[in-house]
Amino acid sequence: MRVLFLASLCPKTGNCTTAERIRCHIEAAGHTCILRNSADIKERSDVTTLLAQESGVEAALAIHLYKGGRHLLDLQVPFGIVFGGTDVNEDVKDEKKRAVMERVLKKARFAVAFTPQMKEEAESLLLSESSKIRIQPQGIKTQAASDFSWSDFLISSGVEANDVEGVCVFLLVCGLRRVKDPLYLLNAFSEWHASNPQVIFIIIGPKMDPVFSEEVEERVKRSAGVYLAAEREQDELHAAMMHSFALVNSSISEGMSAAILEAMDLGLPVLARDIPGNAAIVQHDVTGLLFSSPEEFVLMAKRLLDNQQLRERLGANSRSYVGEHHSFAQERKNYQQLVETLRS
Repeated sequence: MRVLFLASLCPKTGNCTTAERIRCHIEAAGHTCILRNSADIKERSDVTTLLAQESGVEAALAIHLYKGGRHLLDLQVPFGIVFGGTDVNEDVKDEKKRAVMERVLKKARFAVAFTPQMKEEAESLLLSESSKIRIQPQGIKTQAASDFSWSDFLISSGVEANDVEGVCVFLLVCGLRRVKDPLYLLNAFSEWHASNPQVIFIIIGPKMDPVFSEEVEERVKRSAGVYLAAEREQDELHAAMMHSFALVNSSISEGMSAAILEAMDLGLPVLARDIPGNAAIVQHDVTGLLFSSPEEFVLMAKRLLDNQQLRERLGANSRSYVGEHHSFAQERKNYQQLVETLRS
């Protein structure tokens, strides 16, 4: 089959990584997958033009009910849908978007939720058939670049060459947009850095919101011990994670954070904001640490810094959890089975 696949493809983001992985699953089954950026589609005529360019499309798939799914409503081919994070957590609050999302869900042959909680949210907030929504956690596969230079990475991020040795890096991986809330911990972390210069905070990710990215850059410049790193290829990012002390997530809303799962797979301790999407994959004090305020983050970070046994236990538990619940091979098998249901 020729399958049209719409997703947000901002480079080096979780959505892009997820879309590329699903595309590989589809093509491994012998199908042709035409992956296109849903952000490039502004109006209905764009979909018509796309179909004219890609003749013979027999089925379709999209990530995010509103951003991607609404563009599939007029297609005369069967389609499936994958929930994002903001569709269930944010877009349902807008009545017009919610109505569109319900139409998408009604017409789709299947819908994929990353967690049981996401499925429950969708069923309670959107008119849907329970049997139509399948639970499929994200599959994770990590590989660190072998030629990665940690010292070069730190220096290029703004850390003084004389300070590279012995720094303890808390790494926040996110696209620069408000829902990721990368400024949430800055004041508290800078205060901690003033008393312990060894600890530093590095934010890394693409500039998805230009206006907000400027705000982040300005705040980082005024925040001692905080740095902003340029986005990296995934294998370099995984290498940076392996050299870091801990992975941080301070998002307001998450579907299922690929960065958290990748860090867990690499055995890196995770400190994540206590929101439903994070709590679905991070069990407090078992596979990571959850915090509800900047002050609580600092307390937990200090605890982690002072307790090697805790670090080792969290790393081992999280790696085991990802291996058991986020199998790349199982994800491939399940998506391939779902795509087969799109045959006319």
